[in-house]
Amino acid sequence: MMKKMLFFTTLGASLAALQIASAQPPPSYPPQELDNLVARIALYPDPLLSQILAAASYPNEIPDAAGWANEHGYLHGEALAHAIQADQLPWDPAVQALLPFPTVLQMMAGDMSWTTSIGEAFMAQPDAVMDAVQRRRREAMDFGYLRTNGQYVVTSSGGYIQIVPANPGYIPVPVYNPGIVFVRPRAGFFVGGAITFGGVTLGAAFAPWGWGHNYFDWGAHRVIINDHPWERRWDNRREYVHPYNGVRRYEPSQRIERHDIHKRRDHDRGRGK
Repeated sequence: MMKKMLFFTTLGASLAALQIASAQPPPSYPPQELDNLVARIALYPDPLLSQILAAASYPNEIPDAAGWANEHGYLHGEALAHAIQADQLPWDPAVQALLPFPTVLQMMAGDMSWTTSIGEAFMAQPDAVMDAVQRRRREAMDFGYLRTNGQYVVTSSGGYIQIVPANPGYIPVPVYNPGIVFVRPRAGFFVGGAITFGGVTLGAAFAPWGWGHNYFDWGAHRVIINDHPWERRWDNRREYVHPYNGVRRYEPSQRIERHDIHKRRDHDRGRGK
């Protein structure tokens, strides 16, 4: 009887804690703070930017994902996609989708305060976050830093600036200093060298995570992930499940055996040391 009473007492306390957490008011960021939050990713191509915003809404999963990506840095393309599936990872597919981008995940994991804030802002104020991205892009374009090049194509239509990869199969990752590209250049400064690029080649193997089907509908203030509007918001963040085909997240108890097999295979190949 005492055990049963203790169980219901513990269950009641857990439910009460969940209700309190669910009732927390959404955060509110003023435009200037949002401009600062989006500065480091505003010039990323739309497919990558959309995926980062979605993944940031699961900040607690980012550090482990960054570690996994770093450990499997020797894998690329189809081999990496197979490893992600084989390991039956416990993270949301939005986080898994960034595993081919270890530098992006390391950037997010290295500043969890920023990652948590941008994820919360995106859930609570998605329209305002997108407006902040557009303000930053407009600044960089007006100052001559943001323009079409061999890596991505920059267009402006209907008052919105779109950035898409020049090669749909290759996702460029721009590297820039926000303290430079959003400030009017001094006379004689060579703006063409302010943004450099890394990048990742993604093939059809990554389509299940949405790649090739991620974009912004800027006019409607919608983010499209895997051809579906991303609708995870502050009030439904504990229940929302975005539709994916062929990708899922596994609880630890569901993945131990396959994970161990994969680790042993890596070790046998001399890669798990």
